[in-house]
Amino acid sequence: MSFLGSFYFVPELDLTINMLTMVGLLLALGLMMDDAIVIAENIASHRERGKAALQSAVDGTREVLPGVVSSFITTVCILGPLISIKGQIGKVMKVVPMMLILVMAISLIEAFLILPSHLGHSLHGTEGKEKYRFRLRFEAFIDWLRERVFGRLIDFLLARRYLFLGFVVAVFIVSIAMIRSGRLKSVSFPDLEGNVVVARLLLPQGSPLERTEQLIGKLIHGLEQTNEKYKPLQPGGADLVRSHHVQYNLNTDAFESGAHVATLTVDLLEAELRSGFIDDYLADWREKTGQLPDAISLTFAEPAHGPSGLPVDVRLRGNDLHELKKAVTELGNWFAQFRGVFNLSDDLRPGKPEIRLRLREGAFGLGLDASVVANQLRSAFQGVTADEVQIGTESYEIDVRLNREDQDSIADLEHFFVQLRNGKQVPLQKVAHIERGRGWARIARINGMRAVTLRGDLDPRVANTNELIGLLRTDFLPDLQEKYPDIKVTLAGEVEESGRTSQSMMVSMVIGLLGIFMLLSFQFRSYVEPFVVLMAIPFALIGVIWGHLLMGYSLSVPSIFGFIALAGIVVNDSILLVVFLKARREAGESSVESAAKAGRQRFRAIILTSSTTIAGLLPLLFERSLQAQILIPLVISTVFGLLASTALVLLVVPCVYTILGDLGLVSLNKENHEE
Repeated sequence: MSFLGSFYFVPELDLTINMLTMVGLLLALGLMMDDAIVIAENIASHRERGKAALQSAVDGTREVLPGVVSSFITTVCILGPLISIKGQIGKVMKVVPMMLILVMAISLIEAFLILPSHLGHSLHGTEGKEKYRFRLRFEAFIDWLRERVFGRLIDFLLARRYLFLGFVVAVFIVSIAMIRSGRLKSVSFPDLEGNVVVARLLLPQGSPLERTEQLIGKLIHGLEQTNEKYKPLQPGGADLVRSHHVQYNLNTDAFESGAHVATLTVDLLEAELRSGFIDDYLADWREKTGQLPDAISLTFAEPAHGPSGLPVDVRLRGNDLHELKKAVTELGNWFAQFRGVFNLSDDLRPGKPEIRLRLREGAFGLGLDASVVANQLRSAFQGVTADEVQIGTESYEIDVRLNREDQDSIADLEHFFVQLRNGKQVPLQKVAHIERGRGWARIARINGMRAVTLRGDLDPRVANTNELIGLLRTDFLPDLQEKYPDIKVTLAGEVEESGRTSQSMMVSMVIGLLGIFMLLSFQFRSYVEPFVVLMAIPFALIGVIWGHLLMGYSLSVPSIFGFIALAGIVVNDSILLVVFLKARREAGESSVESAAKAGRQRFRAIILTSSTTIAGLLPLLFERSLQAQILIPLVISTVFGLLASTALVLLVVPCVYTILGDLGLVSLNKENHEE
């Protein structure tokens, strides 16, 4: 019902049904189940007290209304700021919290208006009605788990609550150490296995098309050898290479066009079917192609780099192009010494061969300046329109230029005569210096300064971007800045994008936590008890970290996104547990008794909430499609975080609340009212 209601508003929010929004639906499933279980169980408990079915539905729903609404608001506090995350990654991932919040908002209508009505009718006339055998066995199994397993465990831990809390804190510290020590790597974005790869060729400007075609032929030969190597490893002996085509006059890495650039695009067997990794294919293709003479740059890569950008993307800005070239060459040599770094190239390259003329002293006295000499050379070698003749309805332009035999060599330029204003002629070499050289193929500017960018790729199985950039900052950049003090160095690509997104996510989470703290302070009428709820959030990181280690994935921005989304579920479970615990305390029970009974009371709801969410997300862990590769780190954070947080909420929260009771830091609402 909630899903159907949310689908009505999906077009209005410019959303679509895709893999990302489906994850939002799966995350919402667990939260909706929790609210439904809380309301249904409370209505059933009122029914067992002898109340009428309709009255039980009204009283039971009204009793848990504040807790359910506050849990929804806290979920919005956590997930709402994620919608405005900065960066390209944020634009991709923001649809998850949008869909989740939309479904949760619709589910409140169903939970408070439709569900109680259904339960009120279904419970009518159930007195003395025999239950089904399966239901009796299932309830008996849940009761056995709650009383014989969980009940004994929570009683044991409450008696040793200080030791248990210290143990959990120690596990949390060890988990964080896994990141700090480098055992768990961190990347900006997970490595995606696509179905298309490209080879981009760049030759010196002025290279003929025939030369470009020869080198493309060598690339195709290397590709065929690579296909023969990997063909036996594919299912059914299928070809790894499905097709390939060449585009001349195109190289998106070079920012140039002409006969000297080309791109070879290769369609591979689908990622879901093939065996092996793209980085291995590209490495073999590069090896079998070998060194190509005359090639300035030859890159083997996937055509797109995802929302995070390139792993190596360093910009140097300054005024002296020659100094920039020296600096970027040294920077490229430093990166090239590391295994796993490849496709290094910069965008400051020599242009076409040029002949430069510089006027000699005394040329101005002859009435010559640069524009006069340039105009005469242009007219002689390119031609000038001398007249236009009309013949009938057709108009013809008469161009005048040197004969073809007089302009086909450099000697023709050296022996060219410049005409003076008095009609006399003087050799060009007498009035101008003739020099040969090369300019630059492209001069980029960023914020008004000349800039050169070094770009490169990285094999995440061999090297780590964050570690490599850390070494760059500490070991190389200080010496480079000292050697070239006028050059400014900035990091772009994956480093810049992940930094912007991560910082935005942290700000969003802090805003959400502050919102939750203020809300719970009003609800609990205490500034201490909200910390019992918030404490479950960092402890859930234990499951996130060990889940990534177990599955062999690096921690990435989608992983952190999944952890923040997980925080909404963890807080939701913790709030309702503390609400039930406080209700027991107000009934006159001690802190230990309240914690033990509240844990038992919330056991079924929390277990079912976690199990339904995990069951919905688990198949995504084994999905091999390209779109799923983005979501797998998010799913790992949610699934393993839920596994850990389920135990932590049921075990740690009661222990922490009891410890606060021992210290006299929690009070009853009745006492607050009396004061």
